[in-house]
Amino acid sequence: MLARFLLLVVLVAEVGAAGEPSAMNSQSTQHPTLLDFSDTADEPEWQAINDNVMGGQSQGEPAIRDGMLHFTGAISLENNGGFSSVRGRGHSYDLSGASGLILRVKGDGRTYQLRLYTSAQHQGSRIGYSKAFPTQAGEWIEVAVPFAGLEPVYRGRRLAGPGFDPSDIQELGFLLADKRPGEFELTVDWIKVAGPGALAQNPVEPRRSEK
Repeated sequence: MLARFLLLVVLVAEVGAAGEPSAMNSQSTQHPTLLDFSDTADEPEWQAINDNVMGGQSQGEPAIRDGMLHFTGAISLENNGGFSSVRGRGHSYDLSGASGLILRVKGDGRTYQLRLYTSAQHQGSRIGYSKAFPTQAGEWIEVAVPFAGLEPVYRGRRLAGPGFDPSDIQELGFLLADKRPGEFELTVDWIKVAGPGALAQNPVEPRRSEK
């Protein structure tokens, strides 16, 4: 694992030195892969965290199939519920040389959130650093998520700080909380790392992605 992430840091630095424009305007293969969902020991263990921890009835679960993460379930608003999430645990990441992440996803037209977690806490629990991204039903798209645009949240409430530390990523995941009941499905093909200066503060509009 240490050798893998030392190589990743070197690749990120090389991308930044090349002076790449926005990640969405260049080939995604130029960015090193953080996760490819190969279901190996180098990949995190994915777990579901749904609103039933607060009495809700939403359902959602992760599954790794065919080299992709499948996040599926159904949102329920009963008992003041309304969210489902998955988190990848068991690995930490030092991405201090990066400006953000690029995701290749296929969704159902709903708006999801990417969430990153560091050792920062609020009231004894980890803070989530969040950015929402829309999907296009049935279409593969690439979405850029700059670290500068991440917002600290705790149990759905936005916090004033602390700021996000990309050298201390302990967990990462996806969350759906759009207050719309019904089934959902998000498929993630890969997550790549954008080098320094590659991404602006706000995400670039998602673009259609070819395999």
